[in-house]
Amino acid sequence: MSALRVVLADDQELVRAGFRVILGTEDDIAVVGEARDGLEAVDVVDRLCPDVVLMDVRMPGVDGLEATRRILGPAGAEHPVKVVILTTFDREDYLFEALRAGASGFLLKNSSPEDLVESVRVVARGDALLSPEVTRRVIARFSAPGPAAGRRPDELTDREFEVLVHLARGASNAEIASALFLGETTVKTHVSRILAKLRLRDRTHAVVFAYEHGIVAPGQR
Repeated sequence: MSALRVVLADDQELVRAGFRVILGTEDDIAVVGEARDGLEAVDVVDRLCPDVVLMDVRMPGVDGLEATRRILGPAGAEHPVKVVILTTFDREDYLFEALRAGASGFLLKNSSPEDLVESVRVVARGDALLSPEVTRRVIARFSAPGPAAGRRPDELTDREFEVLVHLARGASNAEIASALFLGETTVKTHVSRILAKLRLRDRTHAVVFAYEHGIVAPGQR
């Protein structure tokens, strides 16, 4: 199995060096490039096609949020890269804008080295990095009203809709399988079909979709 290819985008050299050392101890992760600002990050990603980008928010010139939009927008659609937003600022607007830009997760820089390493692995396999509680809090504050709760998108089957509801409430594949009396492999298949039909990048954006469209409500279990 080849190592996960990572690009570090941060204007502070010491931060990049620290991340490089932490990730360099892992056999399944390789830092293949670095960038000092958002514009350079876009160029490095275009040239190296990494699996994951660890992206700072506040950088000179093009910031991390705009760089994420460019990397994950139509022009970068051919690169299946995942972006984790890294910041020292615990601000909900950054989190929401990061999700809107297409990022797969949001991690504070004061997180542990173990959390940093795990963030790379989590988003690389297509899972959500954010806790359900944080996601619900942000969607509750910033999302516009959607259709009536419980309405099934026309693209989904009844079973896929059930899986989406459980996913949006923070359930893992194993928990969804147990609740719906399905095998985990079947749940994974349903999740993949949901993402494809709704044109979503990953589980994080499936959660955002569910809240924005009134499929589940904040605080609902």
